[in-house]
Amino acid sequence: MSKHPTWPEFSSNLLRYSDPDLWLDYSRMGIPEDYPEANAAAIKRAIEEMRNIESGEIVNTDENRMVGHYWLRNPSLAPKALEPVIMRNVAEIKAFASGIHKGEILTPRDETFLNLLVIGIGGSALGPQLAIDALTGADIPMSVHFLDNTDPDGIDREIKRIGNGLNRTLSLVISKSGGTKETRNGMLEAKAAYEAAGLDFGRHAVAITAPGSKLDQFANEHNWIGRFEMNDWVGGRTSITSVVGLMPMALAGIDIEDFLNGAAQTDAKTRNSEVQENASMLLALAWHHAGNGKGDKSMVILPYKDRLRLLSSYLQQLVMESIGKELDRDSKLVNQGINVFGNKGSTDQHAYVQQLRDGPENFFATFIEIRQTSARQGMEVDPGITTGDYLEGFLRGTRKALFESGRKSITISIPCLNAYYLGCLVALYERAVSFYAGLININAYHQPGVEAGKAAAGQFLEILSMVESQLHSSNGQPFTAEEIADMINTDPEETFHALCHLAANRKSITVELGASPAEDRFTMVI
Repeated sequence: MSKHPTWPEFSSNLLRYSDPDLWLDYSRMGIPEDYPEANAAAIKRAIEEMRNIESGEIVNTDENRMVGHYWLRNPSLAPKALEPVIMRNVAEIKAFASGIHKGEILTPRDETFLNLLVIGIGGSALGPQLAIDALTGADIPMSVHFLDNTDPDGIDREIKRIGNGLNRTLSLVISKSGGTKETRNGMLEAKAAYEAAGLDFGRHAVAITAPGSKLDQFANEHNWIGRFEMNDWVGGRTSITSVVGLMPMALAGIDIEDFLNGAAQTDAKTRNSEVQENASMLLALAWHHAGNGKGDKSMVILPYKDRLRLLSSYLQQLVMESIGKELDRDSKLVNQGINVFGNKGSTDQHAYVQQLRDGPENFFATFIEIRQTSARQGMEVDPGITTGDYLEGFLRGTRKALFESGRKSITISIPCLNAYYLGCLVALYERAVSFYAGLININAYHQPGVEAGKAAAGQFLEILSMVESQLHSSNGQPFTAEEIADMINTDPEETFHALCHLAANRKSITVELGASPAEDRFTMVI
């Protein structure tokens, strides 16, 4: 028996690729040796499903579409008609970004563009935000800003940050359908800001959307600088390797070819049907074992790198929107999902690691290690010890402390953080999500719950309009929420929330608070 009981476990449960130089340490997950064999049928199904996806099978059942984000980094896998389209799209992105950077594409005042305003939400914003935050520095060719919500205060803050530079700002509007309300609202707010500054928004704007969409039509009618196709077989949460991610990245000076190559190389490594050589399948099996195949444990993402602080937000959408499903493929009620949260190390050691070690054992951690902590020679803060040494020490110390308390963890290690290795991480997780979906027999590529949320939001807006109209016709008479609800045949609680919103945001509407919400009285001042 070894004097060091964890060493044999670590040595036999560390997968190391040479190209890419990516390591997956799952030795602290307690996976039994026979776990792959016990789940052989599910593993076979997951691998076959992945092959079917890459071959062009219709798996996005909501929209009756293929799922082709893997083709974006290896066009030879795509249906023959799409291969030249993918290659042309990348060439067009690179040419446009080069034209902006070289001053071949100018503002209406014949000035170079210095700022980029990206308008999108969800996958149309999270991917570009992650990549740009992770891969750019002080030498970025364009200062990048995002409008990623329909929050007017947030929009105003970002526009104010651009300030007098709006005349030299390129706006990138991203929406496949062109009907996404948050993006539409952000575009209209940005357009109003340009016009208030005496600028023609269209001569500063580029659309990334599906051909023929509302946004595509609007951009064409208003003579925008450019329109780039968003492929209908790419979903939002897997769009970072499409024009959605590549265009902002290219404009920010990131080498998109390196990014695509990193993803492609990881894709290739994780097509291996041998489980022990497939990092994405091992990752999926680790999630499966930790959560009993039912998502019983949350996933805590701990990247030990400031530049990866947005990774947990990105993975939150990728994992939760893909795996969070009510029904499986056989229409059986399963309520599957994995909660994802995190920030960054070592910040988390001063936040919630205390609970991770001593609180409920309802999670597993994933450490992201960047082995080269800095491109520069580290500064010694103690004799022979640099700030980067401390960062690695805190990662290893936290991992050990969690293990000593019986907490499970995974460690993913890459040599450095650049476009290539960010592409590796993206592909590793994309494929792990697909494999996990296969293991638990759910469809990772539809999202009925998202559509339900949009429908409910639309219903509330209808109530809002009805409430405001009813108050307007009441000639300054005060009413309770229940009285208004009876008049317009709506739910009193929803009506109350609509009234409160109106009272806070319409100067003409006031509220007199009662002893309870039922006694509050709302009036429109005529």
